[in-house]
Amino acid sequence: MRRDSGDRDWLEHLLKKGKPLHEAENTEEARERLRELAEELLKIRNRNGEHVALVPNRAQLEFERNRKKKNIVLKARQMGISTWVSARFFQKTITRKGTLTVQVAHTREAAESLFRMVHRFLEQMPEEYHDVLRTSKSSARQIIFPKLDSEYRVVSAGNLGAGRGLTINNPHCSEVARWPGDAAETLQGLRAAMPPTGELVLESTPMGAGGCFWREWQDARETGMVQHFFPWWYEDTYVGLAVDEETLTEDERRLKRAHGLTHAQIGYRRNLIANFRGLAKQEYAEDPTECFLASGECAFERDVIARRLAEIGKPAEERKGGKLQIWLRPEPGRTYLVAVDPAGGGSEGDYSVAQVIDVESAMQCAELQCRADPHDLAVEVEKLAREYNGAELVVERNNHGAAVLAHLASAKYPHIYEQGEQQGWLTSTLTRPRMIGGLDAALVEAPEKFRSERLLRECRTFVRQRNGKMAAQSGEHDDCVMAMAIALQVRAELVSNPKKRAVAA
Repeated sequence: MRRDSGDRDWLEHLLKKGKPLHEAENTEEARERLRELAEELLKIRNRNGEHVALVPNRAQLEFERNRKKKNIVLKARQMGISTWVSARFFQKTITRKGTLTVQVAHTREAAESLFRMVHRFLEQMPEEYHDVLRTSKSSARQIIFPKLDSEYRVVSAGNLGAGRGLTINNPHCSEVARWPGDAAETLQGLRAAMPPTGELVLESTPMGAGGCFWREWQDARETGMVQHFFPWWYEDTYVGLAVDEETLTEDERRLKRAHGLTHAQIGYRRNLIANFRGLAKQEYAEDPTECFLASGECAFERDVIARRLAEIGKPAEERKGGKLQIWLRPEPGRTYLVAVDPAGGGSEGDYSVAQVIDVESAMQCAELQCRADPHDLAVEVEKLAREYNGAELVVERNNHGAAVLAHLASAKYPHIYEQGEQQGWLTSTLTRPRMIGGLDAALVEAPEKFRSERLLRECRTFVRQRNGKMAAQSGEHDDCVMAMAIALQVRAELVSNPKKRAVAA
């Protein structure tokens, strides 16, 4: 096409180039077109300070291959994901009229650094597009393309007004784990600003087993977010001096077998551990579970939990959309116990949890996690207890538990646990430390008895706080933990006194 064809022709040419990016979002055609356009139109500054074509690396290609409308990316340092998402959204902004892209970074400095890369994309575009992409406003935080009626903005997460009153087609949320203030509220505002056709990317290196990014990663299956995990060895330059085969530890041999690491990569890993010590697994992630280090001292043995999480499989059966998970079905002649930690039942806040264990072996058999009012919870746990051979039903009587016990009494369930002369279990300042200690000992002595990923993940965020109290880290839940702690305490009573069996009044 001749350069003097006019702005309109170049505009139509640009829009046509980007058409597959918008009309065939999740097809190989769109992905291939994006890669071609990136190499043809966009330039980045490499580590030598040179401007070179953006040729996607391993992590970028894998993200592009698997991405959908809602994405969450957990990554090691310097994977190039922020660069690729910026490039992807820049192309979408300049190839469709009326597009608004907003990048949100954790600090003002990080936001401006990200945006310098976007400015570089614009400045290095082929000369024939300069008139079409002439800006009416171009600053450290905003670029407006009047001929496209499109805009690219960057803000810091500390700006609580991010997204308010806007329709954001492409929100790119960078380093979400490090967002200040109420990160969940900021993210909620951005989600509310997205149209149904919008594309969302949350990406971050990990920081603590808690907070907004941790919760988004844990809830991805439930919320429909596509998870992308990129460990440090995806970066080709992360190599060191090759180590000798005979010096490899069992852990290094396992990684080498599982991921095909070279001796030079193992050498690099040893340097990481020497330099970063306890933070190596966080800063240079190699496992999507272990990289989330608990903020505060974990009340349980973290290494035991990590190993068990790596071993567990899927439940034998799931009911109620995954709320009820079953690993071992009831067997004739065996005795079971159902321990219940009730909550208020609202759509927000804590869950109600019931843990089913085999009294003889202490093996976890099933777990119910739901939000239900006291009546509905009583119905569900009674049904579960009857299914497990008329199990001993232990309900924590604190707070909402009294209402659950009242409904169970009305239903005349015959095997309700009594503590002293009262139905139910009382968690107090005296019993709570013993409960947590009992669960900790059981995890260390027989981790194979625990099957629930939800339970083990809660154990990882159950910490000793500065005031000495043991509780869930801020923003996390401990309902599975407390229900299992109750179950193990009552099981110990039943084992020591086999004749003890409560009868409903």
